[in-house]
Amino acid sequence: MTAFTLALGASLAWGVADFVGPLWGRTWGALRVMFWAQVGGVVAIAIAVAIRGEGPHGWTVLLAAPAAVSGTLGLYAYYRGMAVGAMSVVAPIAGVSAVVPVAFGIATGDSPSATQLAGVGCAIVGVGLASLEHQEGARRVAAGVGLAGLAAIGFGFYFPPMHAAGSSDFWWASVVFRSTALVVVAAAVAARRPALKLRPRDLGVVVAAGIGDTLGNLLFAASSGHGLVSLTSVLASLYPIVTVLLAAAVLRERVSPPQRAGILLTLAGVVLISV
Repeated sequence: MTAFTLALGASLAWGVADFVGPLWGRTWGALRVMFWAQVGGVVAIAIAVAIRGEGPHGWTVLLAAPAAVSGTLGLYAYYRGMAVGAMSVVAPIAGVSAVVPVAFGIATGDSPSATQLAGVGCAIVGVGLASLEHQEGARRVAAGVGLAGLAAIGFGFYFPPMHAAGSSDFWWASVVFRSTALVVVAAAVAARRPALKLRPRDLGVVVAAGIGDTLGNLLFAASSGHGLVSLTSVLASLYPIVTVLLAAAVLRERVSPPQRAGILLTLAGVVLISV
C-alpha cells in the first residue's frame, strides 16, 4: 500500500506540473520555462536534503544521472508536443512510457499477468486512435504525436534507473536527478541562447511547476524501496489522467470521438498494466 500511495502521489504531482509547465511554455518557450522550473526544483530539493542532514547511502544514487538525461530529453519533446498539439492527445501518448518499465521488469525477472499484457495491447491500439484527427473529410496524424512518442521513449527509460537509484536513497537520488537535469537544460540554453527573463508572476508559476515536478520525482523514488519497477513505474505513469482532466476543465479542449476512444483506451491500458 505504501508503494501504491507514493506512486499515485507522483502521478498527481506530475500531472499538475505537466499541465502548468507546458501551458506556460506555449507562451514563453519550452527552454525558458524548463530552465526556471529546473532551478526551482534544484533549490527545493537542496533545501530539503540540507535540513535532513544526511549523506547518500550508496553509489547507486548516481543512476539517477542517466535517468535525468533521458527524462529531460523526454520532457523537452513533451513541451514541444504540447506547444503544437492538444494536451488531451499528447499526454496519453506520452503515458505509454509505462510499457518500457514493464518490458524491463520482464527482462529482469518480473512475471506480468495476463491483465498487464492486455493493458500493453490496449495502450498500443489507443495510441493509434488518439494520434488521428478528422479534417475536411479525411483523417491525418494529429499535431504533436511524433513528439509525444519521443516523450514516451524518454520518460520510459527514466523509470528503471531512477527506480534503482531511489531504492538506495530516494532523497539523494532526487538531488542527483534534478542537478543533472539542470545541467542538461543549461547546456541547451547555452547552445540556443533563448531569452530567459520572465515576469515575476510567471516566474512564480514556473518555479512552482518545477517544485511539483521535483515532488513527483521524490515520491516515485520513495516508492521504489517498497515495490517492483513494473508496478511503481506504471502507477506513476497515470499522470496523463490528471493532465487530460485539467486540459478539459481549464482549456475546454475538444477532440473527435475516435480520438476520445483512443485516449480512454490508452489510459485504460496504463491502468491494466498496473494491476
